[in-house]
Amino acid sequence: MRKAALIPVAFAVILATNFGVQAQVMLDFTKVTCDQFIKYKIADPKLIAVWLSGYFHGKRGDTTLDTQRLVADADQIKNYCFSNPDALLMQSVQKLIGPRE
Repeated sequence: MRKAALIPVAFAVILATNFGVQAQVMLDFTKVTCDQFIKYKIADPKLIAVWLSGYFHGKRGDTTLDTQRLVADADQIKNYCFSNPDALLMQSVQKLIGPRE
């Protein structure tokens, strides 16, 4: 009887453990191409644009965010990437947006 009571408990523990496991994906943005960016192969391009904005603002020590500029920059990058799908995304962003003061 005792073994029969342990089976549902063990099953519940196994289920709870499996649902809590999530795959962690690490991404090296220096290897991401424009094609991957515009075709949603990694994530929504808007999310990537926000991350890139934060990355480049952080490099400059700039803690401000111009939301209209963010949208304009994302559009500019998307347009460039449509014309240059094999280009590396980080290099493209650096070229288009560049260091701003």
